[in-house]
Amino acid sequence: MKRAWIFAAAAPSLFVAICCAGAHSHAASPPDGDARLTALQARFQTGLDTIREKYELPGITAAYALPDGRVVAFATGLSDKESGAKMTPDTRMPAGSIGKTFVSAMTLALVQDGKLALDDKLEKWLGDEPWFAELPNGPQITVRHLLMHRAGLADHIYDPQFGAAVQQMVRALDTDPDYFFKPQDLVGYILRRKPLAPAGQQYKYTDTGYILLGLVIERAGGAPYYTQVRARFLEPLGLKLTEPADRRGIANLAAGYLAVKNPFGLPQKITADGKLVYNPLTEWTGGGLVSNPQDLARWAKALFEGRALPKPYLDDLLSTDPQDAKKASKYALGVYLTQSELGTSYGHGGWSVGYLSHVDYYPAERVALAVQVNTDVRDDMLAELLALFKDVLQTVGKSE
Repeated sequence: MKRAWIFAAAAPSLFVAICCAGAHSHAASPPDGDARLTALQARFQTGLDTIREKYELPGITAAYALPDGRVVAFATGLSDKESGAKMTPDTRMPAGSIGKTFVSAMTLALVQDGKLALDDKLEKWLGDEPWFAELPNGPQITVRHLLMHRAGLADHIYDPQFGAAVQQMVRALDTDPDYFFKPQDLVGYILRRKPLAPAGQQYKYTDTGYILLGLVIERAGGAPYYTQVRARFLEPLGLKLTEPADRRGIANLAAGYLAVKNPFGLPQKITADGKLVYNPLTEWTGGGLVSNPQDLARWAKALFEGRALPKPYLDDLLSTDPQDAKKASKYALGVYLTQSELGTSYGHGGWSVGYLSHVDYYPAERVALAVQVNTDVRDDMLAELLALFKDVLQTVGKSE
């Protein structure tokens, strides 16, 4: 079943994307002094316009960060079909599970501070919670297991009782639109179950594991997660287009669009009067950020070039399980490592109801690329997007 969902979900492959109209296109921040890069910018914009038209998407934003840190931003189509508002390079959207890269980095920051260790048992931090004794594999789970989705835990997103609770929430949106599921509520849906596997032995993606990590980060860091991530990354790195998705009213947010028939009976347009019709705070450390491709590309450059934290951390961040050595795509600490026709990339996808996002960093070229689309209806444009990415990587390689 597709993750058609209000709350963070991952896109485990190179890209996820996406449904409707608009003839507007806009590129920003042109590179200076290099004819190859100027021509690349024009080709990339034309390619985005073609993809939007072919797949009838409302709008797309995209950006790539060059080896020297310059960021080139693009937009095409509409941010709101009903009002006719045009998509701009600075328009923002929920970034879904790309937020897990920030959770991982925040964990590593606390490790550098001496407040936490990757091999700490979860019991050390959450063992006094009244529900901990009912957590599958509870005594065996480590922080590293959670970061790598190897704790043997189920995902609350697929629990039938959670699905029923979401349906009830949707029916109450008119009277209680600010309601959200608290972290402890989400954890409750996976308690008293048989583990999917012994801790550490099997990869199984679970948003619930990252909710547990959020609880650990708050205890170890002594402050709310969003307070810590702002102070540690968003403000120092100048990620001004990125902020917590902790309320319905978010400035400069594109309208998001769903299929008419979706699993929970949500409206086809997920925004009304400039606000989300639901409270995104449920997502929290399963994702939990609103962003823009310019910031996502900058973040990927900083994170995967080892500049997001003061001490070396890439060996930990990019470590994978030996069992996955032969896999083309494998999960490290909050990041997918992928081998494709374009080479090695580090990145993550993100899905929030009505939106799709993706970011990739290519270490050989030191280039980051990011894309966001304001509908979650289409995900079948991979070949065209890969062609645009390939053009960027080859052109930059020749220009260096």
